[in-house]
Amino acid sequence: MSRLLNNFQLKKYAQLWKYAFILLCVVLNISCSFADLRQIGIKIAPDVTDFILPAADSPIILYFDTEMIKKDVEGIMQISSDLGAVKGDKYWVGNNLYFTPLSGWTAGVRYTLSMTGTMRSADGRDLRMERYVSFYAVNKNDPPALVSFSPLNGSSTGTNDVVFEFNFSRSMDRFSAESAITIDGIGSRSFEWLAEDKILKIIPNKPLSPWIVYRWNLKESAKSIDGVPMLKNYSGYFNTDLDKTLPQVVKIFPVLYADGLWYPTGADIETGLGIGHGIAVEFNKKMSESVLRSIRFEPSLAGRTEMLSENCIVYSFSKTPEPDITYTLIISGDTKDSEGLKTGSDYKINFTPDISVLNIISIKNGEIIYNAGQLINSSLPVYVNPVTGGLNLSIHFSLMFGNEEKKNTPQKITINPFFPKTLSPAALQFVEWTSDDRLLMRWEGLACGNEEIPSYYILTIPGGRGGISPDQEVYMKEDIKIYLSTFVLEYVK
Repeated sequence: MSRLLNNFQLKKYAQLWKYAFILLCVVLNISCSFADLRQIGIKIAPDVTDFILPAADSPIILYFDTEMIKKDVEGIMQISSDLGAVKGDKYWVGNNLYFTPLSGWTAGVRYTLSMTGTMRSADGRDLRMERYVSFYAVNKNDPPALVSFSPLNGSSTGTNDVVFEFNFSRSMDRFSAESAITIDGIGSRSFEWLAEDKILKIIPNKPLSPWIVYRWNLKESAKSIDGVPMLKNYSGYFNTDLDKTLPQVVKIFPVLYADGLWYPTGADIETGLGIGHGIAVEFNKKMSESVLRSIRFEPSLAGRTEMLSENCIVYSFSKTPEPDITYTLIISGDTKDSEGLKTGSDYKINFTPDISVLNIISIKNGEIIYNAGQLINSSLPVYVNPVTGGLNLSIHFSLMFGNEEKKNTPQKITINPFFPKTLSPAALQFVEWTSDDRLLMRWEGLACGNEEIPSYYILTIPGGRGGISPDQEVYMKEDIKIYLSTFVLEYVK
C-alpha cells in the first residue's frame, strides 16, 4: 500500500514539473521577443560642427543600418537658419534618408540640423534622438554690411545731378545688389561700380521732382561676390527741398537784334514794341528748357523762343504784330526753373505795338483838297478835262516812301468805271513823286457826267499786307475806296 502511494506521488510530481517547464519556456520566449536590445545604427553627414558643404545643392544624409519607419524619421528631421526653416526634398535610397534644399544652400549662412524625438525601425526597435549639427555651405565668410550711404537720412538736396552712393564692407555681386535696391519715385537709372565693387553709385536718368520725400530700401537679398547675403534690410530717406525760392518773372522788355546779339531797346513793353523787335522775359533764377514753351499770346502771334541767358528768354516774331491791336502776353504758371519748381500762376501783361500805320492825309484835284475825314464813305466830285478826259490826283501819305516802294506803289492804285456800266476804262498816263510822301497821278479816258446823267468811278488804294507800303512791315489797315463823280469845270464851279 505504501509503495502504491509513493508511485502515485512520483507521477503527480513529474506532471507538475512538466507543466512548470512548459510555462517557463513560454515565459522565456515572450521575454526574449521584447528584450532585443540591439542599438539602431545611425550616421549623419555632416557629423562635424561647422562643416562646410562643398556645393549649394549638396545633400544632408542620414545613414541607417536597418530599415526604418520612414514617416517617423522624416517627422523629426528639421533644418533651419536665422532666415527660418529650410524647405527641401526628402527621399530614401535604401535605408538612407537624403535632404536637398529647394532653393539651394546660401553661402555663409549657418544652418542647424536638429533631430529631437523617437523613431522606430521596421523590426520594432526604438531610437530616442536629441541631436544638433551646425554646418555651412560653399563658405562661411562674413556677411556684407552697408558701411555708409548718401544722401544722408533727412538731408536736403536739389533735383539735378543727384547721385545715390552705397558703400559696402565687402565686394558685392552686382546683379543681386542692384536688384535689392529700390528707390521710390525713380524711374530709369544707371549703375556705376567703384573700389572693386564695394561702392555702388545710382544715377537717375531724369531730374528728381522738387519738394518731395524720396525713400530707398536695400533688401537683405543683396549678396557679396562669394554669395553671402546681408544680415538685414537697410532703408533711408531725404528731401529735395534745398531750393525754396519759387521762380517768377522779373522783367519783360523789347529787344532789337543786331550783329548776332539781342539788345534792349530801352522802351517799355506796353507801348514800345516796334518793327523788328523781339520780347525778352527775365526771371529771378536759372530756368529749365521747358521755359521755351511757356509763352503764348492772345490774339495769337507766331514766332519762336530761344534762351538769351540761363534766366532770360527772347521771343522773336515770324511777322510783325498788327498795329493798333492790344495783345496779351501770357507766361504759363507751369513754367519751371532748373530745379523743377513752378511759377504757380499765369503772368499776364498787355501791350500795343508801336508800329506806324500808313494813312492818306489828303487828295488834291486841281485846287480842291479833300482831307482824310472827307475820304471815308463819300462821293467826291472831281474835275475832268472835257477834251482828253484827263484827271489829275495828288495823294498825300502820312509816311515817307523809299525808292523801291515808290516804284511799286503807283501800280497798285487803280481807277475803274462804276456807273453807268457803259463807261470806258481809264488809263494811267503819268506818275510823279513830287516829294517822298506825295504822289501825283494822271489818268485819261474818263467820261464827264452832267446833272442829268452823272458818271462815277472808283478810286482804289489797297491796304493790308499786300497793299501799298512805304516799308516792308508798314501798310494801311484796309483798302480805301473812293467814289469819284466826274464833271466838267463849269459844273464844279
